Amino acid sequence: MRLILMGGPGAGKGTQASPLVEKFKIPHISTGDMFRAAIKEGTAMGLKAKSFMDAGGLVPDEVTIGIVADRLAMPDCAAGFLLDGFPRTLAQGSALAGILDSLGMKLDAVINIEVAHEVLIPRLTGRRICRTCGASYHMVFNKPEKEGVCQCGGELYQRSDDTVETAENRLSVYNKQTEPLIAFYQDKGLVKLINGDQAIDKVFQDILQALV
Repeated sequence: MRLILMGGPGAGKGTQASPLVEKFKIPHISTGDMFRAAIKEGTAMGLKAKSFMDAGGLVPDEVTIGIVADRLAMPDCAAGFLLDGFPRTLAQGSALAGILDSLGMKLDAVINIEVAHEVLIPRLTGRRICRTCGASYHMVFNKPEKEGVCQCGGELYQRSDDTVETAENRLSVYNKQTEPLIAFYQDKGLVKLINGDQAIDKVFQDILQALV
């Protein structure tokens, strides 16, 4: 099974990736993991990526695409894979099509987990961290017993990157980047739309049903 997992920030991609790779016995390929592995192995593309990351910049498409090409050519991908975090743009999607063609592979499906904007904002802004012990809570999914107070007695605070403004910006960037990409895959009949505003198990069952 060769799959791409898509969905906005907070849609639950990470939550669904684990059972999917277990179900289909395929590697979970995320850009972050690929960067770290390529850097650790000292590959040419890995060293290029490291130079951009060390300088605090975004890794350019040509490097990201090169690392993806190297990863998909590895033996464990012969029977399938789950791509998570790539492609993000139409240009990356076109490049991936070329990589798969060169490897004699075809995508089976693009899973797009959909969650309404007004649902994602509370998910993205609900995290609270303890100043004392570093424990993490969530105001929707994992509330502290006493509001604003950790079980250790420490004060809970909201990180600067968990604010509504930051969340709104993350969603806006994601939507602008991925709308053309989703249309690209819809034209190929590959997109499986999944309602992500359900219980985790129900979302997973809907994904499996869509892949039948």
